[in-house]
Amino acid sequence: MKKILVLGVGAQGSTVARRMDEEPDVAEIICADYDQRAVNELVGELRKGRGVQVDASNKDSIVAAAKDVDLIVNALPLAFGPNVLEAALEAKTNYQDFAATDALTDDWVEGIKLMYTEYSRRFAEIGRTAIIGTGSAPGLICVAARNAMRYLDTCETIYNIVYEGVEAKRFLPFWWSPITALSDMSEAAYAYENGQIIRTEAFSRPVYRKYDYLDSEVKLVEHAHDEPLHMGMNSEKFFKGVKNVYFKYGGPGIDFAEPLHRAGLLSREPEDINGVKVAPFYVILKHLPPAPKYREEIQEILDEGLVSDTGAMVVEAYGTKDGKEVLVETHVFAPGLVESFERAGLTAEMYLTGQGGALFTKMFVKDMYTQKGLISSDMLTFEQVDYYLECAGELGITLQIEVKPINQV
Repeated sequence: MKKILVLGVGAQGSTVARRMDEEPDVAEIICADYDQRAVNELVGELRKGRGVQVDASNKDSIVAAAKDVDLIVNALPLAFGPNVLEAALEAKTNYQDFAATDALTDDWVEGIKLMYTEYSRRFAEIGRTAIIGTGSAPGLICVAARNAMRYLDTCETIYNIVYEGVEAKRFLPFWWSPITALSDMSEAAYAYENGQIIRTEAFSRPVYRKYDYLDSEVKLVEHAHDEPLHMGMNSEKFFKGVKNVYFKYGGPGIDFAEPLHRAGLLSREPEDINGVKVAPFYVILKHLPPAPKYREEIQEILDEGLVSDTGAMVVEAYGTKDGKEVLVETHVFAPGLVESFERAGLTAEMYLTGQGGALFTKMFVKDMYTQKGLISSDMLTFEQVDYYLECAGELGITLQIEVKPINQV
């Protein structure tokens, strides 16, 4: 029987807690956050839940909450990552993160390298497993990309494509943490190109795609995300020597944030405005609504009506098979907002990212991880990929895979 600490009870952490409450091999779920009200409301829904207030800026506070747990699930903002990693090591427990912390060093790339080396060594030394990038993207999309490698002998290029097209009639630019969303939007992006990690301008280098299940052709742009870094660093062992990896993103959130970025309103540098020092980023953040996470909030949004309820997650893997150039095109299909709410009382974002994350947690509960040390979600074995996709299918999250000769693309 497993004991789990969920740190952060926002949209994703609360979803993991609810799903683990259903697992017969879970004895207790400790729900922890600085927001005691949010903790109490979540614990009130659970059979196995226990609430604690934790100040994640204080490592000792996390260590105290993690006493005797088998796993810490980190669903906090990125800045708390170093404290939670160190707390997991001190508590000698397994670790799961929805993303990868950006605060280990001043350079995000060097921080991820540090995770793959120093932190992997330290977790291996205590016989524990840490896994990062376990939401939908990164996470589910990485599993889809890893799965695509079954169909290739060599891989040249991978496009990770996400279009988030769910839009409410009310003002709601983001369905997940606004500070995480705006932080990603305000950063220069990364790509893995010609075997090297490069920086690219946010919102730049657009590509266009038209899928049968979307109403029209969509624009997708560069966006700061983990996938090019992870897959690039893991090119030889896990991605058939891939030379180019891109993450392309589109949807109403991008449409909202791009003009703000171009106007300089996502800058965190204080500016003198009429004698007052103001950082534009925090002014914008102050005026954004939080991501909906409670059933009654989501019901209100649905009652008011939606502008659209669409989306796309696609992996395009270009390479060779039996000496011929091919494209392995993988479409991830999952419930939209209306169906997600009908199925589980969740938003589509919570359903895909929260439940996608909960499947990685379930793999801990079922002792599916054979690796010791730190891995990212693109480093699963094919056996682990199969288990993940089998569980995802039970949630209505499925893959459609087509192998196309390049001359037919």
